[in-house]
Amino acid sequence: MTETHRPRVKYVIGPDGSPLTIADLPPPTTKRWVIRRKAEVVAAVRGGLLSLDEACSRYTLTVDEFLSWQMSIDQHGLAGLRTTRLQQYRM
Repeated sequence: MTETHRPRVKYVIGPDGSPLTIADLPPPTTKRWVIRRKAEVVAAVRGGLLSLDEACSRYTLTVDEFLSWQMSIDQHGLAGLRTTRLQQYRM
C-alpha cells in the first residue's frame, strides 16, 4: 500500500475529546472490539498517530475492515460501530 507520509504526532484527540497517545490505544492482543476501541483506532489513524498499515498490522485487521469502521463513523457516528444493531445502520 502506498500512502502519503505524515509526520508522527505525539497525541491526537480521541473520540471522547481527551488526548490519545500510543500508550492509550487498545493493546495489540485485543479480541473484543467495542465501540470505544474501534473509535480510538480510527482517531489514531486519522490524526497521524498510526498509519493505516501500522494499525492493520498491530491489530490484525484488513484494510477493508478498518475502512468499514471509518465509513460507519462518518455515516452514523459512534452508534454506527455497534455490531448488535448492524443491519439498522447499514440499510
